[in-house]
Amino acid sequence: MLIEEELLLSYGAEIVELKTSEIIFNEGDIPRLFYQIRKGRIKLSHFNEDGKELILAVLHNGFSVCELLLFIDKKYPVNAVAIEPTTILTLPKEKLLKILDEMPNISRDINTFLSKRLYYKYIMLQNNTSLHPEVRIKGALEYHKSFSNIISKFAFEVPFTRKELAAITGLRTETVVRSIKKLEKENYLKIIERKIYI
Repeated sequence: MLIEEELLLSYGAEIVELKTSEIIFNEGDIPRLFYQIRKGRIKLSHFNEDGKELILAVLHNGFSVCELLLFIDKKYPVNAVAIEPTTILTLPKEKLLKILDEMPNISRDINTFLSKRLYYKYIMLQNNTSLHPEVRIKGALEYHKSFSNIISKFAFEVPFTRKELAAITGLRTETVVRSIKKLEKENYLKIIERKIYI
């Protein structure tokens, strides 16, 4: 968890319940709130000129949502949508900035978190330029595993479906299914009850 829930609540955070497919914000909206996921999953996506959805990230428990945009004067470049029943904490931007002013250690934690997230995002983007689907898939899986504390092999449950993985990597769902089977044969991942573990 990026910021402890009790601290957020003490500064006036609200708990918001979201239904599946409920929109948190749209591309082009102005960032005004800090969002942190208490339970559930949120996708960040963009629709290209052909109307095809590209999923840029799937965020889950403890993750914040596009927090970096609270520090610059830019509109959201993505849509944020709950992909299952989700509970989030929301805090106005001004109150988040007050926390950071009053607690420099929280500011350092956020800087570390953002730096780590950007580092692995660069790695994933490099992998996404590959012509080999397995390389793209590995990049996306490693990116998401990097935000868990799980280091053991086959202990991290991948938090998205094959269709979502296709949208993240820009591949067809059928290609992802074939590649996942190939990666399982290569002992890179395991499939247990249709769930992917790395």
